[in-house]
Amino acid sequence: MSGDSKTTTDHNIIRKWIEERGGKPAAVKSTAGKEDPGLLRVDFPGYSGEDSLEEISWEAFFEKFEEKDLAFLYQDETSKGETSRFFKFVSREKRASK
Repeated sequence: MSGDSKTTTDHNIIRKWIEERGGKPAAVKSTAGKEDPGLLRVDFPGYSGEDSLEEISWEAFFEKFEEKDLAFLYQDETSKGETSRFFKFVSREKRASK
């Protein structure tokens, strides 16, 4: 069904979804520490994150994803049937309560 959201914690599904849309794992530069990438983001080409985001490895991305106990809420297609880039990181705790 178009426009429906899904939630997953599967690293392979998350990586495939991001890469299919040209995205790369990233973190907010201003939140990074010495050993910590900071707040997770996805950097899509053509968006304005160029100055504020730093590309990180998939390993660092998923390490932080697990450390923060996150789930990936995403949409494959818009309600019009077009490829969607809608996603957000949500707490697994919130996901479990739904």
